[in-house]
Amino acid sequence: MGAKTGLLIFSDGEAPPALRGARVVDGEATAELLQRLYPGWVVEPDDGMALGEATYPADGVCYAASFPGVDVICDRRLMSLRPSVMPEHLLEASGGRRVFFHAMHSVSDALTFAVWENGELVRSLSLSPDDGIVENIGAPYDFEAPYWAGEHPVEPDPDWGDGQPAYPLAFHPLELGEEALRMFAGFILEGRRSPADVDPDAVPLNGYRVTNPSGPDPPRARAEMQERVAAMHRHRVLRVNADGTITAV
Repeated sequence: MGAKTGLLIFSDGEAPPALRGARVVDGEATAELLQRLYPGWVVEPDDGMALGEATYPADGVCYAASFPGVDVICDRRLMSLRPSVMPEHLLEASGGRRVFFHAMHSVSDALTFAVWENGELVRSLSLSPDDGIVENIGAPYDFEAPYWAGEHPVEPDPDWGDGQPAYPLAFHPLELGEEALRMFAGFILEGRRSPADVDPDAVPLNGYRVTNPSGPDPPRARAEMQERVAAMHRHRVLRVNADGTITAV
């Protein structure tokens, strides 16, 4: 599984019906949404992308769209947030509507999803095989029950041979993550789609480059880090001189 998400959805009730017919972005409403989400930040237009490809944007990029009844925001900076301490301005930006938060990363098998109703956190689950269950707040939804009951265990990988340790969780977080995505957003990123699913490749999102003026520019910070790492591992040729000294060439 290779899906990654940093996703926030505000909706008037159920989001899937609204996303099913979402084809034209309300640019003015989207601009107002971004002002609430990123107060004081520099927001510049960038290329847009379909929802199915936009759930894990590049550093410093946000994909967002306002449609009748639903707002969608994709930003990888959301992935580091814990629902129980979600910044208040992000929740206030919803205007009291349902909030669905989904962060998933295939490299670490990490999943966090949460739901707020009328400003109150009603469900939060955050877990990964390395950290275990970090947050488990509220009653599990019905779609979670088979996973907690052990009906979706992670089978040993035959390519790893004998003696491999058991998976540390009762289920694979990304599998549950896809179910949560389907339940609250109406679509999945990996797996078999249902005819009733929203087609995420048909939902357009506007693109924006969003920069915190008081913080480092994400692409530049990443580039500088890559340069430092490359310098640490750069191959050097050493020459032994006749007098026994060593010179880098």
